[in-house]
Amino acid sequence: MFRNPLLLVALAVTGGIAAWGVIDNTGLAALSATTVATLFASRGWFIMLTVSLLLLVAIWLALSPYGRIKLGRDDEEPEFDTISWLTMLFAAGMGVGLLYYGAAEPVSHFILIDEYVSGPEAAERARFMTNFHWGLHAWAIYGMTALVIAYFGFRKGCANLISAPIQRVFGQRAWTLVVGWLADLSAIVAIAIGVGGSIAMGVFQVEGGVASLFGLGPERGGWLPLAIFALMCVAFVLPLLVDLSKGMALLSNIAMALAVALMLFVVIVGPTSYMMSGVVGGIGQYFWNVLPHGFATFTFFDENVEGWFQSWTLNYMAWWLAWGPFVGVFVARISRGRTIREFVVGVMVVPTLFSMIWFGVFGSLGFYGILRTELPILEVVETNINETIFFVLDQLPLSFLTTLVVVIAAFLFIVTSVVSAAFVLGMFSTGGDPDPAVKIKVIWGILLAALGLVMLLSGSIDAVRSIISLGAMPFVLVIHLLVAAFLRALVKEPVR
Repeated sequence: MFRNPLLLVALAVTGGIAAWGVIDNTGLAALSATTVATLFASRGWFIMLTVSLLLLVAIWLALSPYGRIKLGRDDEEPEFDTISWLTMLFAAGMGVGLLYYGAAEPVSHFILIDEYVSGPEAAERARFMTNFHWGLHAWAIYGMTALVIAYFGFRKGCANLISAPIQRVFGQRAWTLVVGWLADLSAIVAIAIGVGGSIAMGVFQVEGGVASLFGLGPERGGWLPLAIFALMCVAFVLPLLVDLSKGMALLSNIAMALAVALMLFVVIVGPTSYMMSGVVGGIGQYFWNVLPHGFATFTFFDENVEGWFQSWTLNYMAWWLAWGPFVGVFVARISRGRTIREFVVGVMVVPTLFSMIWFGVFGSLGFYGILRTELPILEVVETNINETIFFVLDQLPLSFLTTLVVVIAAFLFIVTSVVSAAFVLGMFSTGGDPDPAVKIKVIWGILLAALGLVMLLSGSIDAVRSIISLGAMPFVLVIHLLVAAFLRALVKEPVR
């Protein structure tokens, strides 16, 4: 451990951020917000260009003769059958974020857009923006990162490290060694901060559910989120002490099954025709507009729209970049034997469709309350966004049960994500060791908990997002190197 400079520096950087956040949380949040706002104002165009180019490259790969190349030997068959593979992809893409933002995000966009256009049109635009944030561009970040890792890992025999493709293609030179080392470090920091943010989001979500279940008002104080956080820490630190990979996969699948069951229940007992019309209309609207909108930077709009673009769209793209190495390793691991074409369609299109159905259901339910009834959902979103989904579910039958389902699913998603992230961080920080030592995983688990506490103490989801965005910024440059290395290696492949 003490002979591994990358591990020591990574622990020092992430530990330093955690210590700073505990000692001076307000200062860290303020610095993050200021720095990220400056970067977004000056380099927002570069972020949008990056993610749009990733999507275009992925589409080209799927349509080109290179799409027939396998992620592994030419005669290698997929490790998992298609149904199991797609199910695991859903597990990777389905998380506490969808539970948290299911109804809250479309309504949040509606609040701003309604100042410029009429209510129904505002709802349509809000629906599109939500789908855009969770759609192909997000999965292009995940997918291209995973594709590079899978190609070099399974076809070229490289270690599962961010630096491996760079050094394999450009050689073991001084600059590639330095850049590769920094690339691994930036990936580790981005993952740690991103997962720490998700821990805080999960606590906020579970807190809202527990408060709804037991009728606890705003006067409940700060003991509840801290109690939930402590319980989560116990739940995810213990599995790190033993090999529970199959158990973690089972818990993740249970959480996903609960989320899907919840969605189906809402469709059946809610305004079914209204919601399904919203889903179908949203899919058509999205695919008609998604590519040109990927280059939109809202340059000529007023400060309100510019601020919204930075705090939502750019923050989301940074969030996906922060999670890119983590999700990339997982997706690469389960995709051995797939062709590049199968990979692109399965990893990008299928989860995007699922996200659009999810937000179409819960977003339409929120819009139904706004446009067809006098449900005060706008006030809930503006005053306590953490409890939006529970407020919406309260309007349907069996609200106690559905709220409990959300609480359990959110808890399980966070526990399994942290356990998996600690494993990936242990692997990245030990030279690609496929079985990092227990003590390394535990150390990372503790640091992830500390980062989660920092974000939790901020008390604001906006502060959480700004800290995540700051941690993800270096990976914007790294992913360009990864794709360049991948394309350079790919052109040497014989294609039929």
